[in-house]
Formats: sequence, structure tokens, C-alpha cells
Amino acid sequence: MRPMLNLDRLVPIGVRTFPLQIQGFETYIPAVIVVPNGSARASPLTGETSSEPRILLIDQQALFLAALESLLSAPTLNARVELTSRSDTGLTIARQGETDLVVCELQTQPLPAQELADLLAQQEPRIPVILLAGSEDDALLMAAVSSSAAGIFYKDSAYEEFLVGVRTVLCGHRAVGAGVMQRVLTRIGNEASLVRTYPGSLLSPTEVQILTLIGEAKSIPTIAAARGISSKTVRNHLASIYRKLDLHGRIEAMLIASRMGLTSD
Repeated sequence: MRPMLNLDRLVPIGVRTFPLQIQGFETYIPAVIVVPNGSARASPLTGETSSEPRILLIDQQALFLAALESLLSAPTLNARVELTSRSDTGLTIARQGETDLVVCELQTQPLPAQELADLLAQQEPRIPVILLAGSEDDALLMAAVSSSAAGIFYKDSAYEEFLVGVRTVLCGHRAVGAGVMQRVLTRIGNEASLVRTYPGSLLSPTEVQILTLIGEAKSIPTIAAARGISSKTVRNHLASIYRKLDLHGRIEAMLIASRMGLTSD
């Protein structure tokens, strides 16, 4: 059985909570990883969501939809829930402007879940998307980490973990479940060990400094100002870091910075 979530453990990357062995090293991950958004509407810890958030659920399994609807509409969140089994129908509903959050399975059809998340990020940026992965979705999961999704969880996540993730995303932040983070950490374990064993062999000193700031959840404009360079130059350095370490996005970069010891716990 998965550990029950303690709300005090809803913290940024780097805080130790659950032990995990990777490449012979013991590391720790929180129950829910929160990637803070400085322009978000509220703190993920203390912020309040609307009294009746409007949530659209997209999944091909009717029983799973019913269970998730029951969870989200319960007094804990008191959401108004709409259901559909098709991603194209879900996109149409979301575009009508009466949705606060979309929760969509990775295996959705006919429009791929990542494409749905990216389209909404471009066309309806106020509507965040949480993607749900099944145990067989590892290939899709790694690509989803670099998508525009505001949250990623496994379908079998503990209810308390998922509800905290929903609240976090409704407050304007990003959230990643513990199971997903375990998968991501396992994948990047070899790269982190290589960098630790051969310091400087993969990244330039400037890239290490920029990766450190990324690990501290600094934005690209903040990094540019701190380094006295343009935002475009920062993005070029990030592209080089991602290529050298085989990373797929900011979340993986923040995690590997922590694993390399570039950020304080």
C-alpha cells in the first residue's frame, strides 16, 4: 500500500521524504513534487481553490471515470465534474470556456494526450491539464514530462496524493506524483552518476552554474539577469545541457541538479 500523504510534505524539489535506491545511492523524494510558479495565483501550501472548480475528465474506461468523478465531487474538493471518453470532444468542451482543469489519460483517443495539453496551453492557457498514466505507459510517460501538462500522476496514485496535486495545479503550479518521480529518477540515475564520477566531463562551468540555478527553480529571465546574459543565451545553454544529459525538460533538469548535489536539500 502506498504511504498516505501528509500535507506538511507538499514541498519543492529537494526535500527528503521517501527513500529510493538509485545506482547504489540512497535518495529521497516527497509524496508530491511541486514546481513553483512565481506568478501563480496562490501558494501550493496555503492557497485556496474556488469553492466548486469545474473539472473535465477524459478517459476511455467508464468505471475509472465514475470513481474519479466520485473522488473529485466529494466535499473535500466539491468539484463540478464533466465526463467524456474522447479527447477531441474534451477539447471542444474545454474551448467553451467553462472548465478550470482537464484531467486526461495518456492513452486517450483520437487526439494524443500530449497534443491536447499543448493545444490547450497555446489556445486556452488558463486551463491546466493533468495527465494520468497507466502502469504500461512508461514510453509515453517520459515524453509527457516535457509536455505542457501542469501535472502528471499514475492512475493508481493514493487518493490523498492526487487530490493535493489537483489543488496545487488549480493554484497555478505544476505537480508530479511520487510514482512518476520514481520512474524519472531511475531513468536519469545513470547520467547523474556519470557526471558525479567524471566532474566537468559533460558540462562546461557555465552550464553547471545555469543548471544549479534551474535546480533552485529560477526562471529564465532571472537566470539571464544573474548571469548578465540574454534569455536567448540561457535557452541555448539549456538546450546544450538537455542534449548532453539526455534530458527532456525542466523537471528532469531540476531533479538531476539535486542528484548532482548542486542544490541544498
